[in-house]
Order: sequence, then C-alpha cells, then structure tokens
Amino acid sequence: MPVNPLLTEREFPPTAPYLVGREKVREFARAVLATAPIHHDLAAARAAGFSDVVAPPTFPVVVQEATLAQLLAEPDGGIDFSRVVHGEQRFDYARPVVAGDELTATLRVTSVKSLGGNSMVTAESTIVDSAGAPVVTAVSTLVVRGDDA
Repeated sequence: MPVNPLLTEREFPPTAPYLVGREKVREFARAVLATAPIHHDLAAARAAGFSDVVAPPTFPVVVQEATLAQLLAEPDGGIDFSRVVHGEQRFDYARPVVAGDELTATLRVTSVKSLGGNSMVTAESTIVDSAGAPVVTAVSTLVVRGDDA
C-alpha cells in the first residue's frame, strides 16, 4: 500500500507531557559526545545563564519520537515501518531545552511526495513548554521505500 497523500496537513493530538530530567540530558549528551560543560555541570549551566543543564541540540528527537509513533500507527497512512529510512532532520529553536522543562509536542504532516517509486513524508513536531510557549520545531523527512517489484 503506498503512502496516503491525504496525510498532508493532518495534525495529530498533542503528546503527553515529557519532563526533561537532568540525568536524561547528561545521558543523551554522553551518547552524542556533547562535551560542553553546560550539558553536564549544573554550576556551568547556571554560570552561562541557564536554570539547569542544557540539552544538546538534537535532544528534542526524544520528545518528537512520540509524535512520529502516532504518524506510523495511523491506520490509513500506508506507512510500512519496515520500509522507512530517516531522510532528513532539523531543529528550529525558539530557546534551548533545559532540565526541568515539561514539553508537549504536536505533529503536523506538511508534505507527502512520490519520487522514483518511493514516498517522502515530511512532518513538523511543534514542541512547547508547560506554559504553551514555543521551544523548538523538529522537522523530519521519512523516506518510505517503494515495492522492489
């Protein structure tokens, strides 16, 4: 089944709030080899003007994952996860993510295109804090490989 082009402009319900933990930030920083002291040391983060340790720039993918799970589970979407390759990722920041943030994400499919038998699905996850203020928009393009036949 090909990807449903009617997914374009579909918006999904907000995810459950995700509380950014200090140790989760440190673990993620170690995993991506982010060695800046603001990612690990509370005193360094506060000296730099932040309320707590600062998440590395790609950390929002942790929050975005729940929105992409909604998309992949969409019954009429036609997305076979076994055929998905992550094509592109970017983050547009309003402000850095810091430990203590409670973040909620809402996904909107912005584009479904066919290219050479494959489908390209682009989706934006708008991530806001507990006050509803924008924090970051995570944009992903998924490539859904077409049938080999």
